[in-house]
Amino acid sequence: MHRLSCVAFLLAACAATPALAADVYVAPTGSDTNPGTLAKPFASLTRAQTAVQPGDTVWIRGGTYVLQEKDIARKQGIFAYVHDLSKSGQKGKPIKYFAYNDEHPLFDLSAIKPALRIDAFYVSGSWLHFKGLEVTGVQVTLTGHTQSICFANDGSNNIYERLSMHDGQAIGIYSIRGGDNLFLNCDAYRNWDHTSEGGRGGNVDGFGCHPTAGSTGNVFRGCRAWFNSDDGYDCINSHEAVTFDHCWSFYNGFNDKFESLGDGNGFKGGGYGATAPDRIPNPVPRHVIQFCLAVRNKANGFYSNHHTGGSDWINNTAFNNPIDFNMLCRLPDNKTDIDGIGHKLRNNLAYKGKTLLARYAPGKNDESHDSFLMDLQITDKDFLSVDEKELILPRKPNGDLPDIAFMHLAPGSKLIDAGVDAGFPFHGKAPDLGCFEH
Repeated sequence: MHRLSCVAFLLAACAATPALAADVYVAPTGSDTNPGTLAKPFASLTRAQTAVQPGDTVWIRGGTYVLQEKDIARKQGIFAYVHDLSKSGQKGKPIKYFAYNDEHPLFDLSAIKPALRIDAFYVSGSWLHFKGLEVTGVQVTLTGHTQSICFANDGSNNIYERLSMHDGQAIGIYSIRGGDNLFLNCDAYRNWDHTSEGGRGGNVDGFGCHPTAGSTGNVFRGCRAWFNSDDGYDCINSHEAVTFDHCWSFYNGFNDKFESLGDGNGFKGGGYGATAPDRIPNPVPRHVIQFCLAVRNKANGFYSNHHTGGSDWINNTAFNNPIDFNMLCRLPDNKTDIDGIGHKLRNNLAYKGKTLLARYAPGKNDESHDSFLMDLQITDKDFLSVDEKELILPRKPNGDLPDIAFMHLAPGSKLIDAGVDAGFPFHGKAPDLGCFEH
């Protein structure tokens, strides 16, 4: 082959070969003037973002990243975006922000106190995957109606996995725009805004998802929320349905001394506040709450929250809430409260709540095999354990929820095989009641 033809052949072959994904490294001891290698890492995710392309991975070394106000990536209007992650990956080539080799990177934002709303991580990019990060100390500095956020999502097709957001004044995860996002095995706990609006903490949920029109397919799976000053999970003002699957919510509406703070619902399933009726979505979205656990929240375990339509409540367990299941709805005028109608309920279990079921219209819902509508005499002996302390056990190495005995059904329990087929796998003759299949 002629030399020029050989060169042309090699150039064509290189052009046809996909570029290999690159690895970029960040460490607390790094420098943004470094090349971002394992030996010479960057110091910040802001710098790392400029170095990556779709398919690349940012490896985040363990240790504490003590952030200062000089580290704020962008200020706009009333917001301070400490990390402003706008670069997107592609389908099949996400940009990954991963803890390195199961190390524990902790982002401490307690020193950042601008007179603005703080987003520790503002994510407008899509096709991103976050894994193994911990955020603490996010502040609120305004005294009026406000909120700060640990992870604010405005992108699509993102995965937020094994994130821990705790001991600050901010919402753990807050998603508004964007669809097909998965929030997987994340924890939000001991978050309380004690600064604004008298310190009640009424805006600090563990997880909030309030999607705009078209932002479909958002799922929370395997997440835990506890001791958040408002609600555990909240999807008020949503224009699209949200799914909560195998999630736990407990002790919300209290601080860790069980002093009363905000609303205190485990799962707040919809509602539109004071929204004008002509601005309520049509059709009203049906949220899905399935295989979830609500324990000793301040107000309600599972709450429809004046929703103007019904939602799907499948195989959930409520324990020791003032009201375990509150199905309160509203007429389309969004003013007139009514007992819940249009809900679908299957195989739900309520135990030891002061009220097991409230604001429910018999005969106006699609219900079947729920303990609070059955003639069952439930006792502690129906369960392997009623020890709530198990709820905060460490997660498994892969990030899954811990194996616990709490509220699992004991051999011989009358709740085993007491359900009806709801389209999910089960053992025995029929599904069990509650969120834990025997």
